[in-house]
Amino acid sequence: MHPYWFRWIIFITAAGAAALSSATSYAGEGSLFRQENSGWFSLGTRNTLSLFNEMPEEGMGVGIGGQFRLQLGKRLNTEWYFDYLTSEVGDFAQRNDYHIGWSVMYYPGKHVDFSRLLQPYLILGHCFDYTDVFEKDNRSNHADRLSMATQGGIGTHFNITRALDVSLSGQYMVHFGKEVAADKQVGHTHIEVEDHTHAGGHVLLTVSANYKFVRLWGME
Repeated sequence: MHPYWFRWIIFITAAGAAALSSATSYAGEGSLFRQENSGWFSLGTRNTLSLFNEMPEEGMGVGIGGQFRLQLGKRLNTEWYFDYLTSEVGDFAQRNDYHIGWSVMYYPGKHVDFSRLLQPYLILGHCFDYTDVFEKDNRSNHADRLSMATQGGIGTHFNITRALDVSLSGQYMVHFGKEVAADKQVGHTHIEVEDHTHAGGHVLLTVSANYKFVRLWGME
């Protein structure tokens, strides 16, 4: 494994372990897996907008996907998701992105209550991304790449009932890897994977609908 990727995997793993450690020691809330609301398994659908993309001439990305959540404790939830996003590059190319990732959601504040309308949260996560850019009139003229990314931001649940919520989040995602470049030239569209690695980011706005189906463990 390339040392560049290895360092980031170690960093993400360490950050996740630190978050879990802090959650388990939260004063007065007991063992993580015995806390109020722990153990809930949810399924949901999601739609995502990708804004302020760094690729020249790339428009707004629009995506659809699915997710499941597994709540580990009163203040700690996890989200495991898949997104498919597509965007136009000028009038000559299209970009498709496939995200597979996970996030940790932390509920701050004095009270955590899923019976009230709004329940805000902080969110931090990681994903793997497959990108494919191709010429609109010649699908065989394309370039693709695999990369990884980290993302973080804020969000809130709009609790319709204790089991059903609509969630809205805004995150900034940073990709680490080689970018795909597309350029319209005279009589030809040039698409290639750049020969250098860099970090590039964009904003993600996600709205999802989720339903708590079953409680796998926790207090009655």
